[in-house]
Amino acid sequence: MESGDRYGVAGYGSGGDGTVPPPPSHAPSVGPPPPGASLRTAAAALLNLTGLGLGYALLGRWGRAAVCWAATAVLLWVALPADPDGVPAGVLVGYLLVLVLAAVDGGRIARRSAVGGAWRPGLAVGLGVVLLAVPAGGAVVYGSARDEAREQMLLERLEAGDEWVATASGQPFEAAKSEYGKALDVYRALGEDHPGSRAAKLVPDRLKAYYDAVSAPYAKKRHCEAVAPLTYLRTLPDSVDKKVLGELAAWPDTPLAESLYTCGVSRLGGAGSSSSGGDGGAELGRLLRTFPESASARRVAPAIDERIKDRITALEGAEPCTATEALRGLGATASRLPDDSVKKLRADADEGVVDGVYACGVDQFEDGKFGAARTTLTDFARTYKSDGRVRQARNIAIAAEIADDRPAAGKRLPPSKRPGGARMELVISNDAPNTVEVLYTGPVTGTVTLRACAGCERYSASEGPRRACKAGGRNYPKARLQLPAGEYHFLYKHGTGAAARVDSYSSGTRVQPGYTYTSCTYVIERSPFDLDLPLLPDPIQPVVSPWGAGSSR
Repeated sequence: MESGDRYGVAGYGSGGDGTVPPPPSHAPSVGPPPPGASLRTAAAALLNLTGLGLGYALLGRWGRAAVCWAATAVLLWVALPADPDGVPAGVLVGYLLVLVLAAVDGGRIARRSAVGGAWRPGLAVGLGVVLLAVPAGGAVVYGSARDEAREQMLLERLEAGDEWVATASGQPFEAAKSEYGKALDVYRALGEDHPGSRAAKLVPDRLKAYYDAVSAPYAKKRHCEAVAPLTYLRTLPDSVDKKVLGELAAWPDTPLAESLYTCGVSRLGGAGSSSSGGDGGAELGRLLRTFPESASARRVAPAIDERIKDRITALEGAEPCTATEALRGLGATASRLPDDSVKKLRADADEGVVDGVYACGVDQFEDGKFGAARTTLTDFARTYKSDGRVRQARNIAIAAEIADDRPAAGKRLPPSKRPGGARMELVISNDAPNTVEVLYTGPVTGTVTLRACAGCERYSASEGPRRACKAGGRNYPKARLQLPAGEYHFLYKHGTGAAARVDSYSSGTRVQPGYTYTSCTYVIERSPFDLDLPLLPDPIQPVVSPWGAGSSR
């Protein structure tokens, strides 16, 4: 107690009444610190680290405590409610700096100050340690709340992706491609950037629904329409981690191969609708190049072969021209495909085209399409010169040209065989200043050409029948035909070598056994008013002149 009395006297002094005065408000700046300084320093520092300013409150420094309270309030205002991104780094660093400064400052002040009242430094240290659990626990709770906020944000992103898929599924693929792309970006980011999140665990199911939506045309058997979306799905492994896609990464191969096959075959030889476009070669070629070992690729050659045989059979039906064009398309398609077993089918198609062109020309003639029949069969005779039907094709073309001007000539096809029996002579003379080609059809069909008559003139309408081919001493160009009996139709084609246009002229007659016949072709001038003058019927008389022929100019 003696030393204590000395300490009291030296440090504080004593009053006259023997009482001890209160401690000073500030720690002395010199001399040794009061007893228990270490515990006071630790207690103040720990209590200030709680962010509650209790160290300052213990020391009675209420202004400094208010600063701590304000800093904590600012932190809570910024941090709550919990945000997926957490507290901004600047705010958090600033707050921690305030706590550290408060702890250092509080410890400095407490080292030189005695704690009054009922507080004891040891108890204050314990309280500080306990209260440190408050910010630590708060940080844990806040972290959990922030994680939940992040999960909710990711789930909202997932829902947004689902909405894009729902919107896109009601539109054609090309129009909806951008929406599908947005949804895919969401699923990819969730699966690759947030693999442990609840949203990422839902991505596989969403991707399955995504693939179902994009490939809907395939599920509905609209294979041509399905090619583009299935091709798109097949490219996704290039941009999305295969671990995210799982089994879906390889799924489009088989449906795409099937769609390419079905679409291509539906268009072969023009079999598809006119709106589908193409001849199937693009789809089948892509199938053979992309999936050469697939089951669908192995079906290409048999499918084309079957289609060629069907079109060949159809040549005997009601639409041989259509079947012929289909065969042309099939042959062209087969020759372009990258498979030798398919290329060789071109020969079968080409062989069918030969028969098809002839059948088409005959059908056109029988349907009264004489101009088309003439063109088709003339091309046939010119293209397939070694074919045994060339002569008959030329005969039908001649009859078609006559029938185009004189429909009666197209009532029946020219006979394919020359008739036997007696032949009657027909002598055709040309009294025209231009060459004349004479086409005839009946029991026999053919053409003859008469050269221009030197010195011959055009006649008036009244002079023609009276003066044609009757000038004495003139050597008219002639052609002699030996014709079986029957009904004949003629077409006199004027104009070759003429100075101006000359009309052609057709006529017909019946050749009877036991007679010879003559015919004279000449040209009639047009009226000064460019009016076509009528031609009088030609007299048909055996020996003298069974018929005449004229044209107008």
